[in-house]
Amino acid sequence: MAYQKTQDAVDRLTPEQYRVTQENGTERAFTGEYDHHFEPGIYVDVVTGEPLFVSSTKYNSGCGWPAFTKPVDDMVTEHRDVSFGMVRTEVRSKHGDSHLGHVFPDGPPEAGGLRYCINSAALRFVPKGRMEAEGYGDYVAQVEEASHD
Repeated sequence: MAYQKTQDAVDRLTPEQYRVTQENGTERAFTGEYDHHFEPGIYVDVVTGEPLFVSSTKYNSGCGWPAFTKPVDDMVTEHRDVSFGMVRTEVRSKHGDSHLGHVFPDGPPEAGGLRYCINSAALRFVPKGRMEAEGYGDYVAQVEEASHD
């Protein structure tokens, strides 16, 4: 499937989704709809629909944003971010170039040690039961029903 950013898709974004994905914004901690969401499925770019993270890599980091241990395949890009007087690694969607959040080296060691701290406003969730119908069937095997704290 080809994923690309279109003006129509950008025009459909809410003001918060636009601020986060197109203007490199950050939603307030503990306010995003996916912070405590652990239903089996896949999280995709709200702009392009490109697959980003599966629910089996999501965990409760307590940071106030959805946290994942790894992205799907090579669907995110990483960039040096020196804004706000800090040095961080920004994460963007590969095809849509949407700002997603940041990656930090303080994730669960048993899962590789990374914490992808992602804004809910940059994501759209597709439940496992809808993945095939919405074109994400290749990723169903990666979705495991796991219990999360």
